Amino acid sequence: MEKIKILWADDEIELLKPHIIFLEQKGYHVVTSNNGDEALDILKEEPFDIVFLDENMPGLSGIETLSKIKVLQPNLPVVMITKSEEETIMEDAIGGRISDYLIKPVKPNQILLSLKKNLENKKIVSEKKTFAYQQEFRDIGMEISKDLDHNQWTEIYKKLVRWELELQQSSDEGIIEVLKMQKEEANQIFSRFIANNYQDWLTSSEPDKPVLSHTVIKEKLFPTLDSTTNTFFLLIDNLRYDQWKVLQPIIEQYYRIESEDIYYSILPTTTQYARNALFAGLLPTEIEKKYPNYWINEDEEGTKNQFEEQLFAEQLKRYGKDIKFSYHKILNLQAGKKLADTISNLLQNNLNMIVYNFVDMLSHARTEMEIIRELADDEPAYRSLTISWFEHSPLIDIIRFIASKRLNLVITTDHGSIRVQNPVKVIGDRNTNTNLRYKTGKSLNYNKKEVFEVRNPSDIYLPKLNVSSSFIFCKNYDFFAYPNNYNYYVNYYKNTFQHGGISMEEVLVPYIKLKVK
Repeated sequence: MEKIKILWADDEIELLKPHIIFLEQKGYHVVTSNNGDEALDILKEEPFDIVFLDENMPGLSGIETLSKIKVLQPNLPVVMITKSEEETIMEDAIGGRISDYLIKPVKPNQILLSLKKNLENKKIVSEKKTFAYQQEFRDIGMEISKDLDHNQWTEIYKKLVRWELELQQSSDEGIIEVLKMQKEEANQIFSRFIANNYQDWLTSSEPDKPVLSHTVIKEKLFPTLDSTTNTFFLLIDNLRYDQWKVLQPIIEQYYRIESEDIYYSILPTTTQYARNALFAGLLPTEIEKKYPNYWINEDEEGTKNQFEEQLFAEQLKRYGKDIKFSYHKILNLQAGKKLADTISNLLQNNLNMIVYNFVDMLSHARTEMEIIRELADDEPAYRSLTISWFEHSPLIDIIRFIASKRLNLVITTDHGSIRVQNPVKVIGDRNTNTNLRYKTGKSLNYNKKEVFEVRNPSDIYLPKLNVSSSFIFCKNYDFFAYPNNYNYYVNYYKNTFQHGGISMEEVLVPYIKLKVK
């Protein structure tokens, strides 16, 4: 392995000989200079990993040398060393983008610590995180093999997401593969857990069941509202919990997290079902029966979620909530900018509901557009693209404005998505729906072992299109593929982000309550 190269510029370099010998004994290669001009000439001739720079040199000062180094090599780490503790000198150095700041007389261990912090930090952090996950791997494995309840599953998912985010920059591909396998195992067991318990949650009056799409407004939002409260309820469509976690540091510049909960999306985990249920406070068949004009079935023409505002108004009435509210759905950049420009008009309302569709569009675009497929090739890239969008979207301007008015904010979603890997064959007639993670129809042919099967849709409060209709759901990382043009179909959709089925990523979704700082 090639030695790390240090350039040390100091007009009293001879006095630093013991420090240089110390570093060379530790395996570093040190090149010295006693003035700024010479240091710049050396930098032009050979590459270095880091520069130690004396602030108070005759001729070209340390600050001036720093400025010229940053022109030559903007990303080269520079550690400023000075006798002075004057605040203005420190500010000048920090403004010049130094990597560290040491006050003379420096001790060898201070220099070593600075080197490790600037050059080996990522490696050390990666090794420590790898070791920590190895320690917890066995505990997580033992937990997921137990008979967990819905609360314990949310905790398992939070742990796995935390490790996914912690280890995503790790250079240890082996440990990343181990985590991936553990998450796959957890999803397999979670899918069985949903299949075994889902119907009971919908039909039982037992209190020990999760908050679901149709109860989240009643159980989470309503208790926090009163006539003096002005709350913004922001639903970012298709926002996974891991995507929330990478957006969290940006939002925490303006808000503190009052509570971070996870609720369970109903099946199918799609907008038509989960989001309509959320706004209505009812399950799909209940909406169809109570408000037939507001429900559009799979086989009918038209947008499937065009009556969310009306459904929410009806939910308010049912629970006797006399609340002045607004509803806005943002489907594109222009609509987002328009809302950001006019949002002050909403301050008179007790509650403002905003549905922001970008993450859902990103998920679909990743399937449809080659450029997006390349930009979001895997989970970390998908999260990174979400951050990039958010930082430059009208949505962050909207959140800043809400914070400036010191108003409450709720961020949630209707369902998540999963990066599908494994094709599962299904045969259906021409009236079968097109979703890759669930199918409904009267002539479905499939392997029962590969799916979660609901022969009678009304058992889980889903509409029946005809007498013999059934629903089937993909589990884990599967997706449905037709035998016709099978290879083309599989290659086109493999590694795309889909929703509608059963996985932790789709079902376990965030509900975040925020208070302004």
